[in-house]
Order: sequence, then C-alpha cells, then structure tokens
Amino acid sequence: MTIQKIMVVGAGQMGSGIAQVCAMAGFQVILHDMNEEIVQKGLNSIKKQLQKQVDKAKLAAKEKEAIIQRLTPSANLENAKVADLIIEAIIEKMDAKTALFEKLDQLADEHVILATNTSSLPITEIAAATNRPDRVIGMHFMNPVPVMKLVEIIRGLATSNEVYQQIEDVAKKLNKTPVEVQDFPGFVSNRILMPMINEAIFTVYEGVAEPEAVDEVMKLGMNHPMGPLTLADFIGLDTCLYIMETLHEGFGDDKYRPCPLLRKYVKAGWLGRKSGRGFYHYS
Repeated sequence: MTIQKIMVVGAGQMGSGIAQVCAMAGFQVILHDMNEEIVQKGLNSIKKQLQKQVDKAKLAAKEKEAIIQRLTPSANLENAKVADLIIEAIIEKMDAKTALFEKLDQLADEHVILATNTSSLPITEIAAATNRPDRVIGMHFMNPVPVMKLVEIIRGLATSNEVYQQIEDVAKKLNKTPVEVQDFPGFVSNRILMPMINEAIFTVYEGVAEPEAVDEVMKLGMNHPMGPLTLADFIGLDTCLYIMETLHEGFGDDKYRPCPLLRKYVKAGWLGRKSGRGFYHYS
C-alpha cells in the first residue's frame, strides 16, 4: 500500500505542526478537528510558519502556496474514509483517545494505519479499542514539530513489521529521524525528561534555588539549550503533571511521584506560557 493521503486529527499546536511537515513532504493532508474555527486556527498557524520561512528566504513563495494547496480542512470525521494514514494528535487522555480510535476503526478502510502522537500512553491499550491492533502504532513527534528531528516510533503488542516499516519510511520522507522504542510508560523521551523536570521543581519546592538559578545551572553547567523550568512552562505544567501521573501509575514507583508544587501550580491555573504564568510570567 502506498501512503498518499494523511489525515491529522487534532488541529492544535502538535497537530498543525504534523500537518505542516506532511504537506511540506508532498503528501495530501486533511487537517481535522471538532469545529471549523479550531481547524482554521490551525491552518492560520501553518500559514504563519510558512511565511516566516519565505521571509527568511528558506522557502519560495510558490512552494509555500503549493504546500497550502495540499492542505484540506475538515470538521467531519467521515473524511477518515479517504485517508491512507491517520495520525491522532488530540488531548493526552486515554478515554478520549480510545473513543476516537474506536470511531476511526469503523470509518477508515481496513488497509489504513492508525497512528497516535501520544507522549506517554500505552499503544497496546489504544490499539485494543480497534479491530486492527496490528495496524495501530505510536508516532511521537517532538515539539515544535517543524523544527525537531526526532520521531519515536512505538510498536504495540500486535503491531506488524510491515506497518512499522511503512511508518519508518513516512518519518524519513518527513525529513525526520525515526527511533524504535518499546511500549513502556513515557517511552524513552518522557521517561527521562519528565523526572528531570520534576526534580527541578522539587529543588524550587524545597528552597534549594530559585527557578532562574535552576535553569542557569542546567544551561551553563550541562549545556542544555533551555532550562528545565522554562521547558516545563513551554510544554505546559498540566501536561507535565499528567505525564508524571502516567509514569507513577504505570511503574508504581515513587521516584515518579509528581512534586506537590507542580500540583499546586496546575490547580491555581498556572500552566506556563499558554496561561501567561507558570514558573515565569509571560505577557
């Protein structure tokens, strides 16, 4: 089967980024969300990113228009019927994902691969909501998608070798570096990253150092491009908390216990950049 048309379900920051790189790679792309307003916001975000590349002379204006022409907006899930590959990029909650995959399984042709961009949830459990677990796979992109090269590819218990190979090939066509990862909570990226962020939050919680000092130590001492608390604000503190809870529940080990300060900030609505306040203030 040749993959020509890709449907991305979820037009938020991750979904629109995935749709952008797919369209830039020459695929026909359907960008779907629950209502037209969200889809249009996602499309506008893509156009803005492409225009920045034109302004920097990294992309020709003609090519920008060609990329936009390959993008089709969708607010009707029935459009899943014409896709060869569907990549889900909705909220990081298991019940929402399994409900969506159950619907996609009914709508999509039997040859269609269903991929999830989950950053921490079990692929095997998501696949179990379908009648095609052999054609369900994890395809975890990094944020921001157009910039970051890595894609973690995660097999579920039943994922076939053929499907894995097809998704690895797609990732390479997107100019990404695919890395095979097994189906464990947090995979590799978040199993390592989130406890580091959580530990950085503990150092603030325990009064060891202020957020600025923690970030400076990690940037200057460990050569990290961004401090862990700045990164947490960028990711979203609610997302960080959810992933830590997934790790804690999945492994049953208290080394993954979310810091009480992280819980407090999320309850206060201090979610980072998207809410205007997290460990730092944003105008």
